[in-house]
Parts: sequence; C-alpha cells; structure tokens
Amino acid sequence: KACCDVVSRGLQVWQGRVYVATLDGHLVALDARDGREIWKVDTLIDRDLRSYSITGPPQVAGDVVVVGNSGAEFGVRGYITAYDLETGEQRWRFFTVPGDPAKGPPEHPEMEMALATWSPDSDWASGLGGTVWGEMNYDPELDLLYVGTGNASPLAPWYRSPGGGDNLFLASILAIRPSTGRLAWYYQTTPGEMWDYTATQNMILADLEIDGRVRKVLMQAPKNGIFYVLDRETGEFISGKPYVFVNWTTGLDEKGRARINPEATYEKGPTLVFPTGAGGHNWPPMAFNPQTGLVYIPARESGMVMGPQPGEYRWQPGRTNSAHHIAFSFFVDLLSPPERAQYDAVIAARPNLPDPATREFLLAWDPVRQEERWRVPIGSSELAGGGVLTTAGNLVVFGTSAGKLLVLSADKGELLKEIEAGTGIMAAPVSYEIDKEQYIAVLAGFGGAMAPMYPRESAAYRYQNYGRLLAFRLDGGATPLPPLRQPQQTPPPPELPDLTPERIGRGAGHFFTYCVFCHGARGEARLSAYPDLFRMPAATHQAFTSIVHGGVLAPNGMASFADVLSLEDVADIQAFLVAEQAALHAEENAARQ
Repeated sequence: KACCDVVSRGLQVWQGRVYVATLDGHLVALDARDGREIWKVDTLIDRDLRSYSITGPPQVAGDVVVVGNSGAEFGVRGYITAYDLETGEQRWRFFTVPGDPAKGPPEHPEMEMALATWSPDSDWASGLGGTVWGEMNYDPELDLLYVGTGNASPLAPWYRSPGGGDNLFLASILAIRPSTGRLAWYYQTTPGEMWDYTATQNMILADLEIDGRVRKVLMQAPKNGIFYVLDRETGEFISGKPYVFVNWTTGLDEKGRARINPEATYEKGPTLVFPTGAGGHNWPPMAFNPQTGLVYIPARESGMVMGPQPGEYRWQPGRTNSAHHIAFSFFVDLLSPPERAQYDAVIAARPNLPDPATREFLLAWDPVRQEERWRVPIGSSELAGGGVLTTAGNLVVFGTSAGKLLVLSADKGELLKEIEAGTGIMAAPVSYEIDKEQYIAVLAGFGGAMAPMYPRESAAYRYQNYGRLLAFRLDGGATPLPPLRQPQQTPPPPELPDLTPERIGRGAGHFFTYCVFCHGARGEARLSAYPDLFRMPAATHQAFTSIVHGGVLAPNGMASFADVLSLEDVADIQAFLVAEQAALHAEENAARQ
C-alpha cells in the first residue's frame, strides 16, 4: 500500500509493524498485515529555508525508532531523532554538528564538546552538514546504537571553519545510548573533512579473534578508502588500512588518526585526489561471512580533480553549497571545454599518481590481517556494482548496473552462475526459505543521485529501465527481459533569432553549471534518465521558458530556476541547446545517407 511520498533506501519491520522513512522527511509506522497507517511524524526542523530530505532507512533500537536526514550539499545541519515505537512521540534529538552559538547554548552536552573543535567564526549559516543519510546499526547486547555521519557543508574548510579544527562530528562513527540519546564514544574517520568522505556506509558488527582474543568489533569501509576495525564496546581503534588507493592521507597514527597529505588539499589550486567523493565504497552494502572470515566490498578505485571555487563563497538557499570545484573521472564527458582542459592539465602534471579512470570490483577483504584476499572486476562506470549478500553455503551474490546477477564462491571468488536480468541491480539481494527451499530475491532498477545518466555498459542503455522485484530458486525458469530501448531520433530544431556565438557561449556556461548533471551531454555516450534537452520536440521548445523559469512542471519534479536564472539566462541556454540540436540532427542525417 502506498503510504505517502517516495521511499528511498529501505525500511524496517519489527514486531508486526513496518517503519518507513520518506524522502520528504516523514517517518511512518504501518501495520505489517494490511499497510494501515498507525502514526506519522514530520522529522524535519526547517521546511522553509533548508533542503532537508531522508535517504536512509530508520533503525529500531530498544523501544525507539531512530531516523536521520540528508541534504548536506544544500546547506543543512545534521541530526538524528528517536521516536517511541508505539506512539511516535519524540524521545530525543541528537545533533551531529553545532549550531550558531549566537542563537543560544548547545542543545546537549555533546554539542558543547563539538563546539570546541570548530572556529568561532565558522559559517553557521551553511548548516555545516554532518547528515546521517545512510544505514545505522544496533547491538541489543551492548544496547548501543551506531550512527555514521556525513560530509561537511561547505566542503572547503577555509570557508566552513576558517580557524581550522577537527569539526566534530563530521565523517564520524557515533555510539549512542538509545534510551537516553547520550554519546558513549565516537571515532572520526576524516578529521577536518574536505573531500565529501562520509562515514555513512553500512557498519558490520562481528566477533573476531585478534591477537589471540575475541573482540567485539565494528567494521566499516567508508568513502575515504580506509577499512576500519573498531572495538564496538569502547570505540578503541584496532586497525585501519587502505582497501583502495588513497592519497588524501599519508597514513594513520597508533590511535587511528589520519595524517592529512598537504598535496591533497585544494585551497591554492586544483589537485588530483584519490578516492573520489563517490568513495572507495558508497551506499551499496558490503557483507561479512563468519565462515570465510572475509568482508565483501563493492569497491571502486577512481580519482577526482578538486579545486577552489571561483570567487567568494556565500550560502544560498536551494543551491548546492560545497564551495569547491570538482570533476570526477566518470563525469568528464559532462565538463565544459574549459573545465575539461583544466582537468587534463592537472592529471598530466601528476604522472606519479595512478590513472584516475574508474575501476570497479568486488573485493574480498580479510579484516583481521587487513589485506585483500581476491577481487573480481565489475565495470568502469560509477555504481557498476550493487550491494552484496553472502550465505552459509559459501556463496556471494550481487548484481551490477549492466543487468547481471552474479553468484561467486565466497572463499575463492570463482564465478558459479551469471544471470542476465536486463535491469540494473544496485540493491543487496536477500535470502529466505519457504518449505525447505531457498530463494534469492533482489530489487532491480537503476537510478538515484549518482546515476542520472546511463553509461553504455548499463542495462538501462540497452533495455527500458523500470523497477522490478526478481526472485530466484534452483529450478526456476528463464528471467524475463525488459523490452529493448528504442534509439532516439533528433527532431529538427526551431529557428531562433539572434543565434550569435556570444549567446551560445553564455548559454553553454549556464547549462554546464545548472543542467548538465541531470540532463547529460549531447550524443549517445551517456543517456540521461531525465528528458534529453538536446532532442526536444517543437512543443517543448515552445514551453521552454515556462518550464525552466515559470516552473509549470514543478509537480513532476522539474522545479523553477527563477531564483538563479534570469529570463535572458534561460533564453541563452535555449540558444545553446538549439545550436547543439542542429549539429546533432545534421550528424544523424549524414550517418543515414
């Protein structure tokens, strides 16, 4: 039953109830039998100026259900809130970064401690980030809730906290008592975070024998490329080692504190940094097999060029407020020509560093020895590999954006089965049993914030892309494939007056600033999940100004850009698109002759 607005990464079922967090910021309790709504609460603290949303699942911990939020890039302040399981009444709220001290004292003791790690002239208006947008975890034996926090807002620390500091609790793992909302311990993975290195990736709780004794540990492979093993009772750092190539740090000290590499900072100019802000591992969950003792990570090696934002930074509502300039290797075809030239120059000046091109693989990692056991290449695009399931039958099961469901041996990584699904698979599969028969099920579909464009190797490039639930068993039949995607044809563009090189140039600048990430670049190299602005029909051209500036399609998700673009700016963007559409139309006509 549809409960309200779109739901993102998961839900939690507990004692006959389903707890669902929605993208628009509500937490809903439903009856698991019939979908009836039991209670619903608004979790957001500022709906007027802040672009809050929720992308992570709620977490039941004791007699409360806890939910975080997302939106750090848009200038929000991170927090989690606990609600009574039965009534939905708010029990407590834990902020992850401090608020403006001029507006009142810290909300709880932990914020007083965190405040000391921020500059007195910090950019409080930017919210500071630290959102909890990924998975939490709960240990009922220790009665501890483990929370991973996100990146800064803005990323550039010289704007965010000019006096320096660790900036707690950005990019940190927090252990919180769910009955009181008080902090038991914390560990910061990236002090003074400036690269979008969140610690919101899934955390695995396990018992490992380390140095001759069994330790209750927490394991995480966050974006920053370091695999961490912590004592989950005390927060003590046990070990940490890169699981992909990194250059933002020169290593960890004996307490697990990272030493920042000056060559990876970007205040003075652009530099090449590993891994990218998309991370050595992002939200697709990793998995741990107690029998093999291995953790299976959907990993990525890739580099990014980061540089200072031109001009001065000032937080603006409704805008991304990162205060830096960035180019990921897997989005180079979305760069404007001047940006691409700068990107290539930065890479050429650093021949001692690896090729920044994306390489994705499933990595089997030994958390005790902190070493790789085996790896299986997956692809060369962002989010090529999905979340992982591992079973007691020595299996590892995961999907790919190319539309494959792969089954490997957990001990050696040998390919046992490859199933063509025709739909990109990013979620982790699940295993269950009915009448002594095992099933593997997975939600399939390709999209999301990091995948608005479809690279050639994705299933969405070849097949029509829509969500499906796929279930498999040993004697199952063939997997039905979606219909093939129909090739796009470019209609002739309209004639516009004053189609001058100056207007086209201005329009290109605005397009690559405001439009390119969602709507993609011209041609078939990377298809957009959203309307292709380079192939607009005449009716869309006629309505272009009312869509972009007037917001007539806001109910469909295309908001008005009137707050950042003038009518002249919009006309210039359309001039650029008409010129590009004319060139594309001519190229297709020539190819058919």
